[in-house]
Amino acid sequence: MEFLCILYAFSALYFIFTLWKRYDKKRDQQCYILDYECHKPTDDRKLDTEYSGEIIKRTKNLGLLEYQFLLKAIVSSGIGEQTYAPRIMFDGRESCPTLEDSITEMEEFFHDSIQKVLDKQGLSPSQIDVLVVNVSMFASVPSLASRIINHYKMREDIKVYNLSGMGCSASLISVGLVRSIFKTNNNIYALVVTSESLSPNWYTGNARSMILANCLFRSGGCAVLMTNKRALKDKAMFKLKCLVRTHHGAKDESYGCCIQQEDEQGRLGFHLSKILPKAATRAFVDNLREISPKILPIRELVRFILATFLWKLRQSSSTKGLGTSPPKPLINFKTGVDHFCIHTGGKAVIDGIGKSLCLTEHDLEPARMTLHRFGNTSASSLWYVLAYMEAKKRLKKADTVLMISFGAGFKCNSCFLEVVRDLEDGNVWKDEISMYPPKSLTNPFLEKFGWVQQEDPSTFMLENYL
Repeated sequence: MEFLCILYAFSALYFIFTLWKRYDKKRDQQCYILDYECHKPTDDRKLDTEYSGEIIKRTKNLGLLEYQFLLKAIVSSGIGEQTYAPRIMFDGRESCPTLEDSITEMEEFFHDSIQKVLDKQGLSPSQIDVLVVNVSMFASVPSLASRIINHYKMREDIKVYNLSGMGCSASLISVGLVRSIFKTNNNIYALVVTSESLSPNWYTGNARSMILANCLFRSGGCAVLMTNKRALKDKAMFKLKCLVRTHHGAKDESYGCCIQQEDEQGRLGFHLSKILPKAATRAFVDNLREISPKILPIRELVRFILATFLWKLRQSSSTKGLGTSPPKPLINFKTGVDHFCIHTGGKAVIDGIGKSLCLTEHDLEPARMTLHRFGNTSASSLWYVLAYMEAKKRLKKADTVLMISFGAGFKCNSCFLEVVRDLEDGNVWKDEISMYPPKSLTNPFLEKFGWVQQEDPSTFMLENYL
């Protein structure tokens, strides 16, 4: 009898030990964002209205119809006058970039943001265990990640990942990669470096679907410091709760709607198809369908299921002539999300997400202001939006943030963050946050170049305006 008691006791203790070990291991797999630093280029790289016009004028393959198209695009883009462009634009060499131009553009960002985020946390480069770099449209040999390692003299055993071709959603892909690494490696630091190289990607042709990218993209970048060190959980800014990736690359329409290719004259550019909004909507819906049960309270999920069931009953009745068709019920994401960090892909993207999620102008303000001040900085744009929320002192302890991004492929990625402590550092906005939001977001392009709309294609000569 005593033997059985000892056996039972041992079994119970072993079971408890196993549960504790699993719980303890899970605690070491948590993913924290310690800090991040957005890049703010120098003022001599600001792209105002007048100089934007000069760049367009010297693009020789454009005619009046293209000028009119670009004017309409930039006026409705939501982009302001204080965005940044690579130095090659101000040297007048955008049509003939060199390898050195691309490398210099990236290194200017690397040396600024990486050093700042390390200094803020009091870390040396040798303490970084994992380095993930994502720059979609420029790949050098050695890789950009290798250039960072060489400049900062990082350790020989550092785990290195250099991602390309992932588009504007690459930032969250990098965060997801770090999260996976954290599951099998305890007590480590990871550095995510996200940006886009614009120097080698200026399109010199006149295909409308490709010159549009020249209007939308601007220079920027962000360095994000992450860890799974349990001792640093209270020092962190955010805790990653979940991350969902949706990839529609198997659908031909989605795959080809946003793609780098050559035009009929062999000029390389970035093609944005007319079906891009449709492809983005599909990916967005599928992504929300997967992440909703992970982030919303059960009461909201039950309410939505019941409301949808009743809607279907009423809809079937209306088809039989018993009444008008009722509006489809919408799920209320604000029951589980406090802040929405939206990719600044353009005014239409922000408006579309806002309408789909029933968001207010207060919710959309960070994305709109970021688009106006910094433009579409590709994969790094989410962090500028997050920095705006922080500078406005919106992020309080236990708040939740939903980050949503889109990218070529076609992809929609989202992640759900919990704010660990009250945040109020201005980051890249600290010197100018008091000026936002401005009274008007209207840019002066129409006022300065509106005459283009009145010109006759048969008599128009650009030389008369130079």
